[in-house]
Amino acid sequence: MNITEIQDLIKFVAKSGVTEVEIEKKDFKIVIKSEKAGKIEQQYIVQQSMPAAAPQALPAAAPVAASIPATPIADENDDSKYVVVKSPMIGTFYRSAGPDKESFVSVGQSIAKGDTVCIIEAMKLFNEIEAEISGKIVKVLVDDASPVEYDQPLFLVDPA
Repeated sequence: MNITEIQDLIKFVAKSGVTEVEIEKKDFKIVIKSEKAGKIEQQYIVQQSMPAAAPQALPAAAPVAASIPATPIADENDDSKYVVVKSPMIGTFYRSAGPDKESFVSVGQSIAKGDTVCIIEAMKLFNEIEAEISGKIVKVLVDDASPVEYDQPLFLVDPA
């Protein structure tokens, strides 16, 4: 595999939304990990010699890696009419103000610009996240009390 092929592979991973690709060949192994679509986090290229039995297992692994991008592409087409509400910071996502409190928003609920949709705790500070658009909540993409990254999708909103 030459440098051009590796660069093409990195571009493909960034565009497809796949989080990890691993390719093993006779004389090398390459692993490309992505934190999220469009941002490559790590790239490893390791030169090594493989036993004779290892190349026989490769054809089974290669089709699996090739089939991974098909799922995100299909999902993008289904959700393309929706607006994504993304996390403005790193922290812990909460759907309500407390364990015994009602969720700020739920699927099917209409929201207006400026409505609180969730809370993200960062460094012991609870930050209310407000909607930047009006519409109807179609899908909640994060589980309650889960860690979230900057710019991670939280909700799908139908602006219609």
